[in-house]
Amino acid sequence: MTGLTDPASAAPAILPLGLEGLVFAAGGKTLIKGITATLSAGSRSIVLGPNGAGKTLLLRLCHGLILPTGGRIVWKGAAGADPALRQAMVFQRPVMLRRSVAANVDYALRLRDLARADRQQRIEDVLTATGLRRFATQPARLLSVGEQQKLALARAWALRPDVLFLDEPTASLDPAATRAVEEIILRIDAGGTKIIMSTHDLAQARRLANEVLFLHRGRLCEQTPAPVFFTAPRTAEAGYFLEGKLFPQLRRINP
Repeated sequence: MTGLTDPASAAPAILPLGLEGLVFAAGGKTLIKGITATLSAGSRSIVLGPNGAGKTLLLRLCHGLILPTGGRIVWKGAAGADPALRQAMVFQRPVMLRRSVAANVDYALRLRDLARADRQQRIEDVLTATGLRRFATQPARLLSVGEQQKLALARAWALRPDVLFLDEPTASLDPAATRAVEEIILRIDAGGTKIIMSTHDLAQARRLANEVLFLHRGRLCEQTPAPVFFTAPRTAEAGYFLEGKLFPQLRRINP
């Protein structure tokens, strides 16, 4: 299955990804507040933070599903690289088309105008690698939730992206399914695809992170190598989160 170990193929790489003063506001509220960061190839970047910190929103901005209201998202890779064709995203709730498991993968590949023989080989490769080959002809919507998430990963993996965004991909899974999905994520990473994944699960972040981007209330508090983050966080917000404590609220003082 050599096709699974060459995500960039012959196309120019799109990384690194630069976030330059990124802002997103909606409904009169600023939800992403001036985030600046660079995400490079070669490491698994985990976007960590409590619920409501802006993790999902940040990934959707990076993937181009929504546009920022301020700042810029800049793909700084080789000239001629097309970011739209070199990235993929898997959501917390997998989107399954009303067709077979194999046809779900094939649909994504058809959108890239790949030849039939190439599509069939990629389908075979990713379904075998994710343990879904025996379900190839079954309706995707009849799979268990864990198997559907595996299929969502397989569909994205078949595209051989430079970057794979994962939004809380195991949030609704039991421990066994979570471990199976994490193993697939590690295989995708080992093949050279950059993983950018959000989670609020500290144990999972410890298992998967090479670096941590810690978000709190829409701000990037720190971007830190994982060993440093989990032993000596640089911000009070991260320290409270690691200790399982609520960050102190500012109290209004009435005159």
